[in-house]
Amino acid sequence: MSDEKILKDLQNAILGYDSTAAVRAAKAAIAAKMDPLVAIEKGFAPSIEEIGEKFEKMEIYLPELMLAADAMRAGLALLLPLIPKGSKGAKATVIMGTVQGDVHEIGKNIVSSMLMAGGFNVVDLGVDVKTIAFVEEAKKAGAKIIGASALMSSTIGSQKDIVDYLVSSGDRKKHAVLVGGGPTTKEWAKEIGADGCGMTAVEAVKLATKFAKGR
Repeated sequence: MSDEKILKDLQNAILGYDSTAAVRAAKAAIAAKMDPLVAIEKGFAPSIEEIGEKFEKMEIYLPELMLAADAMRAGLALLLPLIPKGSKGAKATVIMGTVQGDVHEIGKNIVSSMLMAGGFNVVDLGVDVKTIAFVEEAKKAGAKIIGASALMSSTIGSQKDIVDYLVSSGDRKKHAVLVGGGPTTKEWAKEIGADGCGMTAVEAVKLATKFAKGR
């Protein structure tokens, strides 16, 4: 199978919301000894960007966006382990998580998938993540970016706690803090001293790209 055909199959799997096809195309890429970064950046990435743009334009809705993210995650599970650590293809490490007291993860998972497809190394801490865990994991992983999601108005204060903790520990300049989730706004991000607010998954990836080399 030609590389062009494999890349097309990778793209079509995402556009078709087909996890089985994504796995099949990823296996074909591996069998053909295709560079996994090429498979991700030229196969999955263009399609997930197209899906994100369609979602922004309301041409598709959340269920389709979730299915596309699931398909990509299935394929990435095979390709990401094959990328050498410290590869030049990785833009930066991003620590992702939903803040303490909040167990919503759909939005976080979509952003994580799109970041991975965009060449970022993503460390997903899951949900109900303590403030100190965000910071400690960022230090341990040498992460330039911390992404904190909150889906409830009662938990967005934890996003401020992350910024405040970094300030008090003298580490604020080392990590860009990006926030997101239903109740968050650009005004809120500015108020708490965060570096940006991703109102959509596409915007979150653009912000992460902006801060890939640090603040």
